[in-house]
Amino acid sequence: MNIYVGNLSYQVTDEDLRSAFQNYGEVSSATVIMDKFSNRSKGFGFVEMVKKEDGETAIKEMNNTDLKGRQIVVNQARPRSEEPRRERFGDRQKRF
Repeated sequence: MNIYVGNLSYQVTDEDLRSAFQNYGEVSSATVIMDKFSNRSKGFGFVEMVKKEDGETAIKEMNNTDLKGRQIVVNQARPRSEEPRRERFGDRQKRF
């Protein structure tokens, strides 16, 4: 089960995330998403747990708890949209 973890402190590492969720079952991966330009945390991450039941328990128990001074948001991750992302600038259609 893939779990979204939001509102993370910028000091939280992959290992911190893994440690917090290991109390609820086997964690196959834990990743804090980093900005590719500044190499700083974006304030969210993903935890993948082997068993769905363990993931559901972790979501219930960890949501709205404190991790390194911040109240985190935990829920089941939604799959990425198949629709391509629009550009922030210049996404208007050109008129000819």
